[in-house]
Amino acid sequence: MAGGGLSVAAAGGLEFEAKITPIVIISCIMAATGGLMFGYDVGVSGGVTAMPAFLKKFFPVVYRKTESGELDSNYCKYDNQGLQLFTSSLYLAGLTATFFASYTTRKLGRRLTMLIAGVFFIIGVIFNAGAQNLAMLIVGRILLGCGVGFANQAVPVFLSEIAPTRIRGGLNILFQLNVTIGILFANLVNYGTAKIEGGWGWRLSLGLAGIPAILLTVGALLVVDTPNSLIERGKLDEGKAVLKKIRGTDNVEPEYLELVEASRIAKEVKHPFRNLLQRKNRPPLIISIALQFFQQFTGINAIMFYAPVLFSTLGFKSDASLYSTVITGAVNVISTIVSIYSVDKLGRRFLLLEAGVQMFFAQVIIAIILGIKVTDTSDDLSTGFAVIVVIMVCTFISAFAWSWGPLGWLIPSETFPLETRSAGQSVTVCINLLFTFVIAQAFLSMLCHFKFGIFLFFSGWVSIMSIFVWFLVPETKNIPIEEMTERVWKKHWLWKRFMDDDEYVQHHDLAKKNGFVEPL
Repeated sequence: MAGGGLSVAAAGGLEFEAKITPIVIISCIMAATGGLMFGYDVGVSGGVTAMPAFLKKFFPVVYRKTESGELDSNYCKYDNQGLQLFTSSLYLAGLTATFFASYTTRKLGRRLTMLIAGVFFIIGVIFNAGAQNLAMLIVGRILLGCGVGFANQAVPVFLSEIAPTRIRGGLNILFQLNVTIGILFANLVNYGTAKIEGGWGWRLSLGLAGIPAILLTVGALLVVDTPNSLIERGKLDEGKAVLKKIRGTDNVEPEYLELVEASRIAKEVKHPFRNLLQRKNRPPLIISIALQFFQQFTGINAIMFYAPVLFSTLGFKSDASLYSTVITGAVNVISTIVSIYSVDKLGRRFLLLEAGVQMFFAQVIIAIILGIKVTDTSDDLSTGFAVIVVIMVCTFISAFAWSWGPLGWLIPSETFPLETRSAGQSVTVCINLLFTFVIAQAFLSMLCHFKFGIFLFFSGWVSIMSIFVWFLVPETKNIPIEEMTERVWKKHWLWKRFMDDDEYVQHHDLAKKNGFVEPL
Protein backbone atom coordinates (compact mmCIF):
# COMPACT_ATOMS: atom_id res chain seq x y z
CA MET A 1 0.00 0.00 0.00
CA ALA A 2 1.53 3.32 -1.06
CA GLY A 3 1.95 6.20 1.28
CA GLY A 4 1.65 9.89 0.54
CA GLY A 5 2.64 10.93 -2.95
CA LEU A 6 5.52 13.16 -3.91
CA SER A 7 7.58 13.88 -6.97
CA VAL A 8 11.07 12.83 -8.02
CA ALA A 9 12.94 15.62 -9.76
CA ALA A 10 14.93 14.81 -12.84
CA ALA A 11 18.22 16.42 -13.65
CA GLY A 12 16.71 18.59 -16.30
CA GLY A 13 13.92 19.93 -14.11
CA LEU A 14 11.22 17.39 -15.14
CA GLU A 15 9.44 15.87 -12.17
CA PHE A 16 8.77 12.15 -12.11
CA GLU A 17 5.68 10.78 -10.41
CA ALA A 18 6.48 8.81 -7.26
CA LYS A 19 5.00 7.70 -3.95
CA ILE A 20 6.50 6.52 -0.70
CA THR A 21 5.90 2.79 -1.11
CA PRO A 22 6.45 -0.14 1.28
CA ILE A 23 9.81 -0.93 -0.30
CA VAL A 24 10.99 2.62 0.43
CA ILE A 25 9.94 2.14 4.07
CA ILE A 26 11.84 -1.17 4.18
CA SER A 27 14.83 0.67 2.74
CA CYS A 28 14.68 3.10 5.67
CA ILE A 29 14.68 0.15 8.05
CA MET A 30 17.68 -1.30 6.23
CA ALA A 31 19.46 2.03 6.56
CA ALA A 32 18.78 1.84 10.28
CA THR A 33 20.02 -1.74 10.66
CA GLY A 34 23.12 -1.16 8.52
CA GLY A 35 23.97 1.96 10.50
CA LEU A 36 23.15 0.28 13.81
CA MET A 37 25.45 -2.61 12.96
CA PHE A 38 28.36 -0.33 12.10
CA GLY A 39 27.77 1.93 15.11
CA TYR A 40 27.43 -1.01 17.49
CA ASP A 41 30.77 -2.38 16.29
CA VAL A 42 32.39 1.00 16.92
CA GLY A 43 30.90 1.39 20.40
CA VAL A 44 31.11 -2.12 21.79
CA SER A 45 34.87 -2.60 21.50
CA GLY A 46 35.76 0.21 23.90
CA GLY A 47 33.35 -1.10 26.54
CA VAL A 48 34.53 -4.70 26.54
CA THR A 49 38.20 -3.67 26.61
CA ALA A 50 37.47 -1.91 29.90
CA MET A 51 35.96 -5.08 31.44
CA PRO A 52 38.42 -6.90 33.76
CA ALA A 53 37.10 -10.37 32.85
CA PHE A 54 37.67 -9.72 29.13
CA LEU A 55 41.18 -8.41 29.74
CA LYS A 56 42.04 -11.31 32.05
CA LYS A 57 41.07 -13.88 29.41
CA PHE A 58 42.55 -12.34 26.27
CA PHE A 59 45.03 -9.69 27.42
CA PRO A 60 46.47 -10.88 30.77
CA VAL A 61 49.43 -8.48 30.51
CA VAL A 62 47.07 -5.50 30.33
CA TYR A 63 44.94 -6.98 33.11
CA ARG A 64 47.93 -7.26 35.44
CA LYS A 65 48.97 -3.66 34.67
CA THR A 66 45.48 -2.31 35.43
CA GLU A 67 44.97 -4.38 38.59
CA SER A 68 48.43 -4.11 40.17
CA GLY A 69 49.82 -1.07 41.91
CA GLU A 70 53.04 -1.17 39.91
CA LEU A 71 52.09 1.07 37.02
CA ASP A 72 54.77 3.27 35.51
CA SER A 73 52.18 5.72 34.24
CA ASN A 74 48.44 6.21 34.51
CA TYR A 75 48.40 7.03 30.82
CA CYS A 76 49.98 3.69 29.86
CA LYS A 77 47.55 1.33 31.60
CA TYR A 78 46.14 0.02 28.31
CA ASP A 79 49.12 0.50 25.98
CA ASN A 80 49.18 -2.85 24.21
CA GLN A 81 49.43 -3.54 20.48
CA GLY A 82 47.29 -6.67 20.72
CA LEU A 83 44.51 -4.77 22.48
CA GLN A 84 44.62 -2.09 19.78
CA LEU A 85 44.62 -4.77 17.08
CA PHE A 86 41.36 -6.12 18.52
CA THR A 87 39.75 -2.77 17.70
CA SER A 88 41.60 -1.81 14.53
CA SER A 89 41.52 -5.18 12.73
CA LEU A 90 37.87 -4.57 11.86
CA TYR A 91 38.74 -1.44 9.88
CA LEU A 92 41.73 -2.94 8.09
CA ALA A 93 39.50 -5.82 7.00
CA GLY A 94 36.82 -3.34 5.95
CA LEU A 95 39.36 -1.45 3.84
CA THR A 96 40.38 -4.65 2.04
CA ALA A 97 36.78 -5.83 1.59
CA THR A 98 35.76 -2.52 0.00
CA PHE A 99 37.69 -3.39 -3.17
CA PHE A 100 35.78 -6.67 -3.55
CA ALA A 101 32.50 -5.00 -2.59
CA SER A 102 32.92 -2.44 -5.37
CA TYR A 103 33.01 -5.31 -7.87
CA THR A 104 30.06 -7.25 -6.41
CA THR A 105 27.97 -4.07 -6.12
CA ARG A 106 28.46 -3.43 -9.82
CA LYS A 107 28.39 -6.99 -11.21
CA LEU A 108 26.10 -8.90 -8.81
CA GLY A 109 23.86 -6.08 -7.62
CA ARG A 110 23.27 -4.02 -4.49
CA ARG A 111 20.89 -6.50 -2.85
CA LEU A 112 23.26 -9.49 -3.06
CA THR A 113 26.15 -7.38 -1.77
CA MET A 114 24.09 -6.40 1.27
CA LEU A 115 23.22 -10.05 1.81
CA ILE A 116 26.92 -10.95 1.73
CA ALA A 117 27.53 -8.20 4.31
CA GLY A 118 24.82 -9.63 6.58
CA VAL A 119 26.30 -13.13 6.39
CA PHE A 120 29.78 -11.79 7.25
CA PHE A 121 28.29 -9.92 10.21
CA ILE A 122 26.47 -12.99 11.57
CA ILE A 123 29.51 -15.29 11.30
CA GLY A 124 31.73 -12.62 12.85
CA VAL A 125 29.34 -12.22 15.80
CA ILE A 126 29.35 -16.00 16.39
CA PHE A 127 33.17 -16.06 16.45
CA ASN A 128 33.39 -13.09 18.82
CA ALA A 129 30.69 -14.14 21.26
CA GLY A 130 32.08 -17.69 21.44
CA ALA A 131 35.78 -16.77 21.35
CA GLN A 132 38.05 -19.07 23.37
CA ASN A 133 41.35 -17.44 22.47
CA LEU A 134 42.74 -14.24 20.98
CA ALA A 135 43.05 -15.71 17.47
CA MET A 136 39.35 -16.58 17.42
CA LEU A 137 38.52 -13.09 18.68
CA ILE A 138 40.58 -11.39 15.95
CA VAL A 139 39.09 -13.65 13.23
CA GLY A 140 35.64 -12.57 14.38
CA ARG A 141 36.61 -8.90 14.17
CA ILE A 142 38.04 -9.44 10.68
CA LEU A 143 34.77 -11.04 9.54
CA LEU A 144 32.84 -8.11 11.00
CA GLY A 145 35.20 -5.81 9.11
CA CYS A 146 34.39 -7.61 5.87
CA GLY A 147 30.72 -7.01 6.63
CA VAL A 148 31.44 -3.31 7.20
CA GLY A 149 33.28 -3.08 3.87
CA PHE A 150 30.43 -4.67 1.92
CA ALA A 151 27.65 -2.84 3.78
CA ASN A 152 29.24 0.62 3.56
CA GLN A 153 29.67 0.18 -0.17
CA ALA A 154 26.23 -1.23 -1.00
CA VAL A 155 23.74 0.26 1.48
CA PRO A 156 24.26 3.97 0.64
CA VAL A 157 24.11 3.21 -3.10
CA PHE A 158 20.97 1.10 -2.62
CA LEU A 159 19.28 3.87 -0.65
CA SER A 160 20.16 6.63 -3.10
CA GLU A 161 18.75 4.59 -5.99
CA ILE A 162 15.59 3.40 -4.26
CA ALA A 163 14.55 6.60 -2.49
CA PRO A 164 12.54 9.40 -4.14
CA THR A 165 14.82 12.40 -4.66
CA ARG A 166 13.21 14.66 -2.05
CA ILE A 167 14.02 12.29 0.83
CA ARG A 168 17.39 11.13 -0.50
CA GLY A 169 19.40 13.69 1.48
CA GLY A 170 17.51 12.85 4.66
CA LEU A 171 18.27 9.16 4.20
CA ASN A 172 21.94 10.00 3.75
CA ILE A 173 22.17 11.57 7.21
CA LEU A 174 19.66 9.06 8.61
CA PHE A 175 22.31 6.38 8.06
CA GLN A 176 24.79 8.47 10.06
CA LEU A 177 22.14 9.05 12.74
CA ASN A 178 21.68 5.33 13.16
CA VAL A 179 25.43 4.86 13.43
CA THR A 180 25.29 7.13 16.48
CA ILE A 181 22.26 5.24 17.84
CA GLY A 182 24.24 2.01 17.42
CA ILE A 183 27.10 3.50 19.44
CA LEU A 184 24.69 4.59 22.17
CA PHE A 185 23.05 1.15 22.20
CA ALA A 186 26.48 -0.47 22.59
CA ASN A 187 27.30 1.88 25.47
CA LEU A 188 24.05 1.02 27.26
CA VAL A 189 24.64 -2.70 26.73
CA ASN A 190 28.19 -2.44 28.06
CA TYR A 191 26.97 -0.52 31.10
CA GLY A 192 24.55 -3.37 31.87
CA THR A 193 26.75 -6.35 31.03
CA ALA A 194 29.68 -4.98 33.06
CA LYS A 195 27.57 -5.63 36.19
CA ILE A 196 26.92 -9.31 35.37
CA GLU A 197 28.55 -11.60 37.90
CA GLY A 198 30.65 -14.47 36.63
CA GLY A 199 32.67 -12.46 34.12
CA TRP A 200 30.74 -13.44 30.98
CA GLY A 201 29.09 -10.07 30.34
CA TRP A 202 31.51 -9.27 27.51
CA ARG A 203 30.17 -12.29 25.57
CA LEU A 204 26.66 -10.85 25.76
CA SER A 205 27.94 -7.44 24.63
CA LEU A 206 29.61 -8.95 21.58
CA GLY A 207 26.74 -11.38 20.92
CA LEU A 208 23.98 -8.77 20.85
CA ALA A 209 25.54 -7.40 17.66
CA GLY A 210 23.71 -10.33 16.07
CA ILE A 211 20.38 -8.49 16.32
CA PRO A 212 21.09 -5.76 13.74
CA ALA A 213 23.12 -8.30 11.73
CA ILE A 214 20.09 -10.59 11.41
CA LEU A 215 17.79 -7.65 10.61
CA LEU A 216 20.13 -6.52 7.81
CA THR A 217 20.29 -10.04 6.38
CA VAL A 218 16.51 -10.54 6.49
CA GLY A 219 16.01 -7.09 4.96
CA ALA A 220 18.33 -7.98 2.07
CA LEU A 221 16.27 -11.13 1.46
CA LEU A 222 12.97 -9.23 1.45
CA VAL A 223 13.76 -6.36 -0.90
CA VAL A 224 14.37 -6.41 -4.64
CA ASP A 225 17.41 -4.99 -6.35
CA THR A 226 17.37 -1.40 -7.57
CA PRO A 227 16.18 -0.56 -11.10
CA ASN A 228 19.56 1.09 -11.74
CA SER A 229 21.40 -2.14 -10.92
CA LEU A 230 19.06 -4.33 -12.98
CA ILE A 231 19.27 -2.03 -16.01
CA GLU A 232 23.04 -1.79 -15.63
CA ARG A 233 23.23 -5.60 -15.81
CA GLY A 234 21.00 -5.76 -18.92
CA LYS A 235 17.75 -6.81 -17.18
CA LEU A 236 15.68 -4.03 -18.75
CA ASP A 237 12.19 -5.53 -18.38
CA GLU A 238 12.80 -6.54 -14.78
CA GLY A 239 14.24 -3.10 -14.04
CA LYS A 240 11.13 -1.43 -15.43
CA ALA A 241 8.83 -3.70 -13.40
CA VAL A 242 10.75 -2.93 -10.20
CA LEU A 243 10.64 0.80 -10.97
CA LYS A 244 6.84 0.63 -11.17
CA LYS A 245 6.77 -1.24 -7.87
CA ILE A 246 8.96 1.15 -5.90
CA ARG A 247 7.36 4.31 -7.34
CA GLY A 248 3.79 3.04 -6.82
CA THR A 249 2.70 4.03 -10.33
CA ASP A 250 2.69 2.73 -13.90
CA ASN A 251 3.75 6.12 -15.23
CA VAL A 252 7.50 5.47 -15.08
CA GLU A 253 8.47 5.71 -18.75
CA PRO A 254 10.28 9.10 -18.45
CA GLU A 255 12.34 7.98 -15.46
CA TYR A 256 12.97 4.57 -17.01
CA LEU A 257 14.34 6.13 -20.21
CA GLU A 258 16.60 8.41 -18.18
CA LEU A 259 17.95 5.41 -16.23
CA VAL A 260 18.64 3.56 -19.49
CA GLU A 261 20.45 6.59 -20.89
CA ALA A 262 22.44 7.06 -17.66
CA SER A 263 23.43 3.38 -17.80
CA ARG A 264 24.56 3.78 -21.40
CA ILE A 265 26.68 6.81 -20.55
CA ALA A 266 28.17 5.07 -17.53
CA LYS A 267 29.21 2.08 -19.64
CA GLU A 268 31.07 4.39 -21.99
CA VAL A 269 33.33 5.40 -19.12
CA LYS A 270 35.88 2.58 -19.40
CA HIS A 271 38.29 3.80 -16.74
CA PRO A 272 36.42 5.71 -13.99
CA PHE A 273 39.40 5.71 -11.63
CA ARG A 274 41.64 7.08 -14.38
CA ASN A 275 39.02 9.74 -15.15
CA LEU A 276 39.04 10.64 -11.48
CA LEU A 277 42.60 11.90 -11.92
CA GLN A 278 41.70 14.26 -14.76
CA ARG A 279 42.38 17.93 -14.09
CA LYS A 280 38.70 18.91 -13.86
CA ASN A 281 38.03 16.19 -11.25
CA ARG A 282 40.90 17.08 -8.94
CA PRO A 283 39.03 19.64 -6.78
CA PRO A 284 36.33 17.20 -5.54
CA LEU A 285 38.95 14.42 -5.26
CA ILE A 286 41.30 16.57 -3.14
CA ILE A 287 38.45 17.78 -0.93
CA SER A 288 37.05 14.26 -0.51
CA ILE A 289 40.41 12.79 0.54
CA ALA A 290 41.13 15.73 2.85
CA LEU A 291 37.73 15.52 4.55
CA GLN A 292 38.17 11.81 5.32
CA PHE A 293 41.70 12.37 6.64
CA PHE A 294 40.67 15.34 8.76
CA GLN A 295 37.54 13.57 10.02
CA GLN A 296 39.69 10.96 11.73
CA PHE A 297 42.27 13.48 12.99
CA THR A 298 39.65 15.41 14.90
CA GLY A 299 40.21 12.62 17.42
CA ILE A 300 36.56 11.54 17.41
CA ASN A 301 37.10 7.84 16.82
CA ALA A 302 39.84 7.73 19.44
CA ILE A 303 37.24 8.94 21.93
CA MET A 304 34.39 6.77 20.62
CA PHE A 305 36.52 3.58 20.46
CA TYR A 306 38.19 4.00 23.81
CA ALA A 307 35.85 6.24 25.83
CA PRO A 308 35.49 3.80 28.78
CA VAL A 309 39.25 3.13 28.71
CA LEU A 310 39.93 6.87 28.49
CA PHE A 311 37.67 7.74 31.41
CA SER A 312 39.15 4.88 33.41
CA THR A 313 42.63 6.23 32.67
CA LEU A 314 41.55 9.63 33.97
CA GLY A 315 40.66 8.12 37.34
CA PHE A 316 36.97 7.32 36.86
CA LYS A 317 35.81 4.09 38.48
CA SER A 318 34.54 1.31 36.20
CA ASP A 319 30.85 2.13 36.60
CA ALA A 320 31.47 5.86 36.34
CA SER A 321 33.50 5.49 33.13
CA LEU A 322 30.79 3.44 31.43
CA TYR A 323 28.10 5.80 32.69
CA SER A 324 30.01 8.77 31.27
CA THR A 325 30.28 6.93 27.96
CA VAL A 326 26.49 6.54 27.84
CA ILE A 327 26.13 10.29 28.34
CA THR A 328 28.52 11.07 25.48
CA GLY A 329 26.70 8.55 23.28
CA ALA A 330 23.38 10.28 23.91
CA VAL A 331 24.91 13.66 23.07
CA ASN A 332 26.19 12.14 19.82
CA VAL A 333 22.68 11.06 18.79
CA ILE A 334 20.97 14.34 19.68
CA SER A 335 23.62 16.43 17.92
CA THR A 336 23.32 14.37 14.72
CA ILE A 337 19.59 15.16 14.70
CA VAL A 338 20.58 18.84 14.91
CA SER A 339 22.60 18.35 11.73
CA ILE A 340 19.61 16.93 9.86
CA TYR A 341 17.60 20.08 10.53
CA SER A 342 20.41 22.64 10.10
CA VAL A 343 22.60 21.43 7.24
CA ASP A 344 20.37 22.84 4.48
CA LYS A 345 19.57 26.01 6.42
CA LEU A 346 22.93 27.12 7.82
CA GLY A 347 25.12 25.53 5.16
CA ARG A 348 28.04 23.14 5.15
CA ARG A 349 30.83 25.69 5.65
CA PHE A 350 29.19 27.38 8.63
CA LEU A 351 28.74 24.08 10.49
CA LEU A 352 32.31 22.96 9.76
CA LEU A 353 33.86 26.27 10.84
CA GLU A 354 31.71 26.70 13.96
CA ALA A 355 32.47 23.12 14.98
CA GLY A 356 36.19 23.72 14.46
CA VAL A 357 36.19 26.53 17.03
CA GLN A 358 34.09 24.48 19.47
CA MET A 359 36.22 21.33 19.16
CA PHE A 360 39.47 23.29 19.48
CA PHE A 361 38.56 24.99 22.76
CA ALA A 362 37.03 21.79 24.23
CA GLN A 363 40.23 19.82 23.61
CA VAL A 364 42.51 22.57 24.91
CA ILE A 365 40.49 22.83 28.16
CA ILE A 366 40.63 19.02 28.60
CA ALA A 367 44.42 19.09 28.05
CA ILE A 368 44.90 21.88 30.61
CA ILE A 369 42.85 20.07 33.29
CA LEU A 370 44.63 16.76 32.71
CA GLY A 371 48.03 18.42 32.56
CA ILE A 372 47.47 19.97 35.98
CA LYS A 373 45.50 17.22 37.75
CA VAL A 374 46.57 13.86 36.22
CA THR A 375 50.27 13.00 36.48
CA ASP A 376 52.12 9.84 35.47
CA THR A 377 51.88 8.07 38.80
CA SER A 378 48.97 9.70 40.60
CA ASP A 379 45.75 11.50 39.85
CA ASP A 380 43.97 14.25 41.69
CA LEU A 381 40.92 14.54 39.44
CA SER A 382 38.23 15.60 41.89
CA THR A 383 34.54 15.18 41.16
CA GLY A 384 34.25 18.78 40.01
CA PHE A 385 37.08 18.52 37.50
CA ALA A 386 35.83 15.09 36.36
CA VAL A 387 32.45 16.65 35.57
CA ILE A 388 34.16 19.42 33.61
CA VAL A 389 36.09 16.82 31.58
CA VAL A 390 32.86 14.97 30.73
CA ILE A 391 31.16 18.25 29.76
CA MET A 392 34.08 19.18 27.50
CA VAL A 393 34.07 15.73 25.89
CA CYS A 394 30.33 16.17 25.25
CA THR A 395 31.01 19.65 23.84
CA PHE A 396 33.57 18.16 21.48
CA ILE A 397 31.33 15.26 20.43
CA SER A 398 28.30 17.49 19.81
CA ALA A 399 30.33 19.74 17.51
CA PHE A 400 31.64 16.77 15.55
CA ALA A 401 28.21 15.14 15.31
CA TRP A 402 26.58 18.11 13.59
CA SER A 403 29.53 18.84 11.33
CA TRP A 404 32.46 16.59 10.44
CA GLY A 405 30.52 13.38 11.13
CA PRO A 406 27.74 13.62 8.51
CA LEU A 407 29.31 16.32 6.30
CA GLY A 408 32.48 14.32 5.81
CA TRP A 409 30.29 11.92 3.81
CA LEU A 410 27.67 14.30 2.44
CA ILE A 411 30.02 16.76 0.70
CA PRO A 412 31.90 14.11 -1.36
CA SER A 413 28.60 12.49 -2.35
CA GLU A 414 27.29 15.73 -3.87
CA THR A 415 30.44 17.12 -5.52
CA PHE A 416 31.67 14.29 -7.76
CA PRO A 417 30.26 14.34 -11.34
CA LEU A 418 28.13 11.42 -12.52
CA GLU A 419 30.85 9.69 -14.53
CA THR A 420 33.22 9.43 -11.55
CA ARG A 421 30.76 9.27 -8.66
CA SER A 422 31.07 5.53 -7.92
CA ALA A 423 34.86 5.66 -8.17
CA GLY A 424 34.89 8.74 -5.96
CA GLN A 425 32.74 6.95 -3.37
CA SER A 426 35.14 4.01 -3.34
CA VAL A 427 38.12 6.31 -2.76
CA THR A 428 36.20 8.12 0.00
CA VAL A 429 35.38 4.86 1.82
CA CYS A 430 38.93 3.53 1.46
CA ILE A 431 40.59 6.70 2.78
CA ASN A 432 38.16 6.81 5.71
CA LEU A 433 38.75 3.18 6.70
CA LEU A 434 42.51 3.54 6.26
CA PHE A 435 42.83 6.42 8.69
CA THR A 436 40.23 4.91 11.03
CA PHE A 437 42.54 1.89 11.24
CA VAL A 438 45.59 4.11 11.83
CA ILE A 439 43.96 5.99 14.70
CA ALA A 440 42.47 2.84 16.26
CA GLN A 441 45.82 1.05 16.16
CA ALA A 442 47.87 3.99 17.45
CA PHE A 443 45.69 5.82 19.99
CA LEU A 444 46.52 3.93 23.20
CA SER A 445 50.23 4.11 22.42
CA MET A 446 49.87 7.82 21.61
CA LEU A 447 48.04 8.32 24.91
CA CYS A 448 50.91 6.63 26.74
CA HIS A 449 53.61 8.78 25.08
CA PHE A 450 51.78 12.10 24.60
CA LYS A 451 49.82 11.88 27.87
CA PHE A 452 47.51 14.91 28.17
CA GLY A 453 49.24 16.29 25.06
CA ILE A 454 47.17 13.90 22.93
CA PHE A 455 44.34 16.44 23.09
CA LEU A 456 46.68 19.26 22.06
CA PHE A 457 47.80 17.06 19.14
CA PHE A 458 44.23 16.67 17.90
CA SER A 459 43.35 20.31 18.57
CA GLY A 460 46.28 21.28 16.35
CA TRP A 461 44.80 19.24 13.52
CA VAL A 462 41.40 20.84 14.14
CA SER A 463 43.04 24.23 13.56
CA ILE A 464 44.60 23.04 10.30
CA MET A 465 41.35 21.53 8.99
CA SER A 466 39.42 24.70 9.84
CA ILE A 467 41.90 26.75 7.80
CA PHE A 468 41.48 24.25 4.95
CA VAL A 469 37.69 24.65 5.06
CA TRP A 470 37.92 28.47 5.18
CA PHE A 471 40.05 28.70 2.03
CA LEU A 472 39.34 25.57 -0.01
CA VAL A 473 35.90 24.07 0.74
CA PRO A 474 33.12 25.89 -1.19
CA GLU A 475 29.50 26.08 -0.05
CA THR A 476 27.30 23.45 -1.76
CA LYS A 477 24.04 24.16 0.06
CA ASN A 478 20.96 23.93 -2.19
CA ILE A 479 23.01 23.59 -5.38
CA PRO A 480 21.91 20.80 -7.79
CA ILE A 481 24.66 18.26 -8.45
CA GLU A 482 24.51 18.81 -12.21
CA GLU A 483 25.13 22.56 -11.70
CA MET A 484 28.08 22.12 -9.33
CA THR A 485 30.72 22.92 -11.95
CA GLU A 486 29.15 26.19 -13.14
CA ARG A 487 27.92 27.51 -9.79
CA VAL A 488 30.64 26.26 -7.44
CA TRP A 489 33.95 25.20 -8.97
CA LYS A 490 34.12 27.88 -11.69
CA LYS A 491 33.47 30.62 -9.12
CA HIS A 492 36.03 29.48 -6.53
CA TRP A 493 39.22 31.53 -6.34
CA LEU A 494 41.47 28.46 -6.68
CA TRP A 495 39.44 25.60 -8.12
CA LYS A 496 38.27 27.65 -11.14
CA ARG A 497 41.77 27.19 -12.55
CA PHE A 498 41.01 23.49 -12.96
CA MET A 499 37.75 24.08 -14.84
CA ASP A 500 38.93 25.35 -18.24
CA ASP A 501 36.39 24.30 -20.86
CA ASP A 502 38.56 24.76 -23.93
CA GLU A 503 41.37 22.22 -23.97
CA TYR A 504 42.78 23.97 -27.00
CA VAL A 505 43.30 27.12 -24.96
CA GLN A 506 45.12 25.05 -22.31
CA HIS A 507 47.47 23.52 -24.89
CA HIS A 508 47.91 26.89 -26.62
CA ASP A 509 48.79 28.61 -23.35
CA LEU A 510 51.28 25.88 -22.53
CA ALA A 511 52.89 26.13 -25.96
CA LYS A 512 52.98 29.93 -25.71
CA LYS A 513 54.67 29.66 -22.33
CA ASN A 514 57.36 27.51 -23.91
CA GLY A 515 57.77 29.91 -26.85
CA PHE A 516 56.44 27.59 -29.57
CA VAL A 517 53.62 29.84 -30.89
CA GLU A 518 52.84 33.48 -31.37
CA PRO A 519 50.58 35.08 -28.73
CA LEU A 520 46.87 35.08 -29.60
